[in-house]
Amino acid sequence: MKNQYCRVGAVTPITSGSHAISILEYRYQNFIEKAADATYINTNLGEFFNRKAEAIKKILENLA
Repeated sequence: MKNQYCRVGAVTPITSGSHAISILEYRYQNFIEKAADATYINTNLGEFFNRKAEAIKKILENLA
């Protein structure tokens, strides 16, 4: 019997692959919506979601 090694913790970058842009656009819209919802409840949480959205927006701009 041969030893089999699994790659536990191996991560594929989200910016690679054929669906990268659509996935990033979906996540960007999701963070924008969460930021709008959280702004009224908790300002810090809204700011966190805005920062995440801005980071994804920069990645999208570099891909396009």
